[in-house]
Amino acid sequence: MRFLAALALIALLIPPANAAQIHAERSLYRNMIVTEEDGLRCLTFRRLGTGDRQTCYRLSNPKELVFPYTKMMLGALYLNPNPARVLVIGLGGGTLPMTLRALLPDVHIDTVEIDPAVVKVAREYFNFRTDAKMEVFREDGRVFVKKQMKTDIKYDIIMLDAFEDEYIPEHMLTKEFLAEAKSLLKPRGILAANTFSSSRLYPFESVTYTSVFGPFYNLKLSNRVIWAQNGALMSLDEIRANAKMLEPQFAAFGVKSDFLLTTISTKPDWDTKTRVLTDQFSPSNLLNAR
Repeated sequence: MRFLAALALIALLIPPANAAQIHAERSLYRNMIVTEEDGLRCLTFRRLGTGDRQTCYRLSNPKELVFPYTKMMLGALYLNPNPARVLVIGLGGGTLPMTLRALLPDVHIDTVEIDPAVVKVAREYFNFRTDAKMEVFREDGRVFVKKQMKTDIKYDIIMLDAFEDEYIPEHMLTKEFLAEAKSLLKPRGILAANTFSSSRLYPFESVTYTSVFGPFYNLKLSNRVIWAQNGALMSLDEIRANAKMLEPQFAAFGVKSDFLLTTISTKPDWDTKTRVLTDQFSPSNLLNAR
């Protein structure tokens, strides 16, 4: 059953070659293609039929979170159900910030996206909207973090979801970057990161997160999502209690706590002696092959 589920997830993530193409452009940073098929409007950053989908939007139910990783990222709210300020690095189609806005109408959301063309596509094809408490900063995610370090602004939750054509930009994989991001978290603040579950980078990423945050919650399906905390990890009992409380609100987005809670582990499934990624050692272009 798990094998069949995995195949279904792979089929969902890879855009079919015969999907109707409704938009295509080459920005300064990437190719972008928007397709529609079977009621799904999707964004991919690579050639049609070869690249992973970045965002999918169900036209008949725009609230539904189509991809498991978005549900796992949203699950960071189990560790803090009432954040005042959230930072999202990487926009894609805008699924995460728009879901946060729907769930938390009063929260202040800062979203960072380096590519203005991605922002335009998210607005035109995926109903992404800003408001008085949700701003988009068009710059590199690490540059934004460094600028915020010079202010008094702190975040309850930081979500890392920045991807290039192949993988996460290597300067946002290192120990130094994670320490910078951690410095923007409030005490007990949460960092949630979307990564691959099968990659040669997997053990390197894992020991690097551990070097900055200590133990973290590891959630694995088609993608791996990390929940790390600025301080001791919240207990699973507390997480379950928060999940039960949030169940009615999450249901509208197709998120069930039973689904998320069964993916959680703190047990290392990597070689703990692997070398930590640093600004001087971050060969992601050699290691990210899945």
